[in-house]
This record gives sequence, structure tokens and C-alpha cells, in this order.
Amino acid sequence: MTEPGDGDAPADLQLTSAEWSMWQAFRNGSTCDLHIGDPARDDPHGQHLWGPERRVRARVVALLLLDGPLPQPGRVAALQLTGAYITDTLDVAGGTIKPFVELRDCRFEAEVVLPESHFTTLRLVNCAIPRLEAARLHTEGDLHLPRCVVQSGIRLTDAQIGTDLMLNQTIVHKDRQGRSLMADGLTVAQDLQAEMMESYGELSLRGATVGVSLSLRGSRLCNPFGRRALNAPQLTVERTLYLTAAGLANSPFSSGATPPYGIGQTPSRGTRVQRFECEGGMRLDDGRFGDAVDFENARFIMESDQELSLRRIQTPELRFLGERPQRGRVILSGARVVNLIDKSASWPGLGGLWMAGFAYETLIPRGHFPLALRLQWVAAATPEYAPEPYEMLAASLRSTGEDADAREVLLAKQRRRRETLPLAAKLWGILQDWTVAYGYRPGRAAVWMAVLWAIGTLYFSSSPPPPLKAGEAPPWNPYLYALDLLLPVIDLNQGAAWKPGGGSQWVAAVLILAGWVLATTVAAGASRLLRRQ
Repeated sequence: MTEPGDGDAPADLQLTSAEWSMWQAFRNGSTCDLHIGDPARDDPHGQHLWGPERRVRARVVALLLLDGPLPQPGRVAALQLTGAYITDTLDVAGGTIKPFVELRDCRFEAEVVLPESHFTTLRLVNCAIPRLEAARLHTEGDLHLPRCVVQSGIRLTDAQIGTDLMLNQTIVHKDRQGRSLMADGLTVAQDLQAEMMESYGELSLRGATVGVSLSLRGSRLCNPFGRRALNAPQLTVERTLYLTAAGLANSPFSSGATPPYGIGQTPSRGTRVQRFECEGGMRLDDGRFGDAVDFENARFIMESDQELSLRRIQTPELRFLGERPQRGRVILSGARVVNLIDKSASWPGLGGLWMAGFAYETLIPRGHFPLALRLQWVAAATPEYAPEPYEMLAASLRSTGEDADAREVLLAKQRRRRETLPLAAKLWGILQDWTVAYGYRPGRAAVWMAVLWAIGTLYFSSSPPPPLKAGEAPPWNPYLYALDLLLPVIDLNQGAAWKPGGGSQWVAAVLILAGWVLATTVAAGASRLLRRQ
């Protein structure tokens, strides 16, 4: 468009004063500031109309980006525009934009169209944008969209961001399909920060990849139009997914400066915070997270048919430390974690938790989480009996040396299983539970043996049976006789030498049967323990 060495705009463009200022600032690499100095009137999201002195045509902006004039000697061309009203549709689809681009406090009359375009760095800071269409966008550096308000959604499908993607404090409303941010297949080489973001519609990150961390600290995701507020199956985050609170005191946003890295850490105690809130379902199925998934202080507001779905996720650490969902379900089926950091007040009640096939190695409770509450946690996850959650909990307790608690869990499993058995098996189970607690409390067997031995000894002391063969019986000893009847395997040469009759015969039969029951249940319990080892 422009002749080599010629920095003037084509005459047919007929630049306005605002456009001429922008043109010259582009050649200088300086900022063209069209603010009028009144904060209320300079607010791009306010109600005040902006006059012609602030208007620049989108075709002039596109010309600068795609085929702009040469910079002045010793300067680097850059489009840095503040407080402008960009009319018509800014369309640079498929173009290669080499200059640095930063548009701050600008209003766009129509959508911004950037599909398959290539930028070095693109920053749209605190702008009012009807819609951002940027599928398959490539940037060598950052894509910054902090504090923008987008009325009809952002599309970043299959976009590739060379360093960081920033959406801090951005407000995005749904498009015609009900999606606020459509970013399936997105690749971000470093951090994706969307802290204190507001999303009204479905935020979709299906199959997205983030090279470092993904932070949604303090954000509010709300989708009253569909089932999910966040839909991110097969999401890959090399380090940590933060769905936690953001600190508001001394925030880098409070000064009005563009935050290059957002809020760096989870706020400490005493700091005024804004928690992460999700109104609608969340889907993170089949996700891979290199360090952790952090739900500390998060709030989930769901309907009865909505889910916080973590099916088959893999992460070294799951921090489930949010507020208990009042409705909906938490699904952990098939998930694999190493450390489960949780608190009892975070998990939903009966029927609200599914975790069939959920595998973890170490439990790290935060606060008071006794075994009784942990068993309620397992029961809440198994409206119908399933052995795996009990066995997983027992294995985790045993790995940390809590063998007694592990036996209590396995005993609870047997009692829960008993509820599913037919009447005869249920009665047998009740007998085993009452006598020796299915073998998990073998000390009970010794107590019962001692009691029955004492009863048998007292009875046979007063009612000794006659010898089976006169002159061949050993000296009478009621202690050894009662003990020989009770012990089903060991022979003390007493039981076969005497012939009880009448009531003595019934007492002997009871002692023999009781001995076999006690021995059988203890042996069954011991075999179960050996199999677990």
C-alpha cells in the first residue's frame, strides 16, 4: 500500500485527526492516547457516547497491522492505541502481524476477527468487544485479554499461544451456542491465567494443553443455560490446576496496572478473598495434571442432575477442600491420585458421591476426620454395596501403619455386604459378627472360649459323665474334658473316654458346635488378612 521509504498514508484513506495520530504513533513505536481525562467518560464499558475525535476505522487499523509504513529511523513500529472507538469489523484473518500490538481501554463497534492469523504479541486490555473470533490463532508471545468485556463469546479453538494466555478479570457472555469461551484444542506454552474471571455460559477447554499452570483463582463460572459451566475433558496441565480463592487486598489489579502474571499465590489467612465459584456442572474427565488439582475454598452450586465429574483423572495430588455441594454429584470413578488431601465438610452426603474404581495411596485429612466419618464417606459413595472403596481405604490405612483402623474398615465392609445376602447367610453373618467380628477381632474368640470353658467345667464338675469303658478311662478332670470338647482339632484324650447322657450330652454338643464356629470364623478372618497382605 505504501511506497518504500514513504511513511505517509495513501491519500484515498482520508485519515481523520485521530487516525493520523495513530499512524504517526505507529511509526514512532509510541502510544496514541485518545483519552479525554475524565475517568467516567473514558470508561469503555460505561454509558457515555464517544465522539468522532476518538473514532478510528477498522480498515486503517488492519492496514497498519498487515502492511503498515516503515518505522522512523531508529524506532520500532508498534500499534499502541488507548481510548479509541474502532468502527466496523476489525478483520485480519489469515494475516501475519509482525508489530507489537496493545489496544487499551478501547471500544469495538463490531467483532474482532483473527482466525488463522499470526501475531508476535497481542494485548487487548480493558476493552469492550462484541465478540472475539480467533480460531487457530498463533502467537509467538503472549495473548492478553485482561479486564475485557466480551458480549458474545470468545473463540480460541485450536489456537496456539507461544507463552502466556491472560484472561484475568475478563467478563465473557455466551454466544449463540451458549458458550462463553470456546477453546477446544487450545495449546498454551506456559501459563493460562483466568483469575477473577466471570463466565456466563459454557467455558469449553476440551483437549486443551497448558504447559505450566492453569489458574481460575477467584473466578465465577455461571451457566444457567446448560448442564456445565466448565467442560474440559482430556485437559492436560503440566503442573497445577487452581480452582481456589484469590486475594483482594494489595492485588496488582487495584492499582489499575496490567498484571503480567496475575495473582501469584493462594492468599494467606487474614487476607480478604474472593472464592472460586462454579454455578453449573464441571467436567474434567480423563484430565492429566502434573502436580495437583486444587479445590481449596471452592463453591459448587449445582442442580440435582449436574455433576462435578473427575472420572479417570490422573494427578499426584487432589486437594478436595471446598464447600460441600448441596445438590448434584461428585464423580471420582476411575480416578488415580497419590495424595488425597480432604476434609470431612467438603464431601457430599449419601448418593452425592460416586468413586467406584477410585485409587489413592495416601490420605491427608485437613482438620478433624476420624475413622467413623471416613466410613460415612465411603458409605455415601456406595448407595449399593461395592467392596472396592472399603478395600482401597483399608489399603491406604495399612500403608501408613494404621492396621487397627484398616481392620475396622474391612469389618464395616463385611457388615455392609451382609445386608445384600439371603436370610440364612445373613443370620450366619450376624453370628460371626457377634462372636468374633468376622475374624477381625480374634480376641473375642479367646473370651468366648474362656467363658464356655468355665461354664463347661462348672457343669461337668457337678455332673461327671460315666466312662465309656470301665477301667480304661483316664483320671477324671472336668477342666481337660470341657477344653477337649471346645477345641475342634487338638485331642486331649478326654472327649472319647467318657459317655455323657441326658443333659450332659446336650451340653457337650453345644460346646463342640461352639468350638467349631469359633475356630471357623477365626480361620476365615486370618485367611482374609493374609490375602490382604
